[in-house]
Amino acid sequence: MISTPTTAANSRTSWLATTDRSSPADSPVAGLQLSGIAKVLGGRTIVDHLDLTVGKGELICLLGPSGCGKTTTLRMIGGFLQPDAGRLHIDGVDHTYSKPERRPTAMVFQNYALWPHMSVSKNIAFGLKIRKMSSTQIKEKIDWALDLLGLQHHRDSMPARISGGEQQRVALARALVLEPEVLLMDEPLSNLDAKLRVQVRETIKEIQQRLGITTVFVTHDQEEALSIADRIAVMNGGRIEQLAPPAELYRLPRTTFVAGFVGAMNVFDSGPDNGIITLADGGSLPCGSFSGRRGDSCWVRPEDIQITDPGAAGTGRAVVLRVIPRGHYREVLLQSHGTALRAFSDDDPQPEQVVGVRATRALVYSDGLLVEDDETVATEGQSAGVRSGGGTTPVAVGFGQGPTV
Repeated sequence: MISTPTTAANSRTSWLATTDRSSPADSPVAGLQLSGIAKVLGGRTIVDHLDLTVGKGELICLLGPSGCGKTTTLRMIGGFLQPDAGRLHIDGVDHTYSKPERRPTAMVFQNYALWPHMSVSKNIAFGLKIRKMSSTQIKEKIDWALDLLGLQHHRDSMPARISGGEQQRVALARALVLEPEVLLMDEPLSNLDAKLRVQVRETIKEIQQRLGITTVFVTHDQEEALSIADRIAVMNGGRIEQLAPPAELYRLPRTTFVAGFVGAMNVFDSGPDNGIITLADGGSLPCGSFSGRRGDSCWVRPEDIQITDPGAAGTGRAVVLRVIPRGHYREVLLQSHGTALRAFSDDDPQPEQVVGVRATRALVYSDGLLVEDDETVATEGQSAGVRSGGGTTPVAVGFGQGPTV
């Protein structure tokens, strides 16, 4: 976490004090709106008539595998690519065909793109000089950015002499001093090691919240997206499969693509029938009483596979194959009637131990979409990609209490 330097608080200039950074709920105008945006490259549709609205001050993550169109979408927002169709508005102003220097955006690139022959302060000042600001204004903004990101001691350092995390902060500072209405970040943490990645993403989130700046953050790392975003747009084939807050996205993935991409899953080729999930070899996994509609597949998170005593009522039997320590919990690989299962557990079962297993919660899908039913667990909010089963709430059957992870 970054503390605000007292010197910076006393030297803040009017340009920062007068910047309006209202929250999404406070603003009647979207910070960013994409309407039917499309792009074809090399004869292939990369972005397919995509619609997305980002509230002012909101941080949206575009999450998806390589080739899904997330970076192309980001580059169109920044003006580095022109869309073949659709419109793009920033704070209500049409910037569909504005040049990058004419739109109120700033980009933090994956490789940081720092000038190696310039010091930290000169890198931060580069865009300000292009805008022909006075030397006094430039110095004030550099001081503010160095204080904000804890880089004062590297003011005169060269990029090659500072760490990867510090280079990333310099790139962020260079973007922030331009006072963008929309900050664009293209996998900015991918070059950092695991520990540093966590530290820097916390820094990014803290600064984004402090300034209230509308941000679009591209990543293929689901943990990163779940940790930093206000909402996540999961992309596949140039379209958004689901747009939802992190907790909802993880708890109720609306398509099998999202379910398989975000987090781990146990997948079964049939839905629960009278509280039983039928396994591929004819065995069964108890799933409590179930009254929802049937689907063609059943998906269970590892934390929703409960490990119990083998003689406990309402459980099946499984053999522990392997236990993988994950710090505060254990990942347990099991085999039940020839079917592999994965569970997260607070307990410490041993390899070859026979245990009882049951599913405490299951998601049911039909033709790749989450089924809905009146008699099952409700969720707040709705997202795209839901198959109606005649009711209003998704089939997420929950029974009992799973392990705490």
